[in-house]
Amino acid sequence: MSLGNSLFQARKKSGMSQEEVAEKLGVSRQTISKWELDETLPDIRQFKKLSVLYHLTLDELIDFDPDLKEIERIIEHTDEEKQKSVDWTKLWAKKYPVLTAYPQTVRIDDYAGPLKELLTRLKREYGYSDMDAGLVLKDILGQVWNTGQHG
Repeated sequence: MSLGNSLFQARKKSGMSQEEVAEKLGVSRQTISKWELDETLPDIRQFKKLSVLYHLTLDELIDFDPDLKEIERIIEHTDEEKQKSVDWTKLWAKKYPVLTAYPQTVRIDDYAGPLKELLTRLKREYGYSDMDAGLVLKDILGQVWNTGQHG
């Protein structure tokens, strides 16, 4: 997504018109339009004002993705009871069918023992709760995957 499109999406998400943003920043509506069309760029001071106006960090404003922001909002506002009632495997399996298929082919017990040992070590060595140890282990696996250490 272009910087201009990020600015456009952030403004739309905030429910403001180009005129309203221009008035708050002390610039013309045409200036806002040029920023959003990637014809010109706001200076760093204007970027800072935009981030405050749109309630975003500078990094979030530069890479604004309305879908990602909506997912983050939903996660932040979902209480623990509701989270427990969601079958996350079934939900993610809609996107990744392997999550419902692997139990028929993978010998889960071959992996469960070593993983339980890792969870126990995390809880013992760092004092993590069951949930925190599980999240840390999941995150470590994600980092290994993302850095190409998975083979």
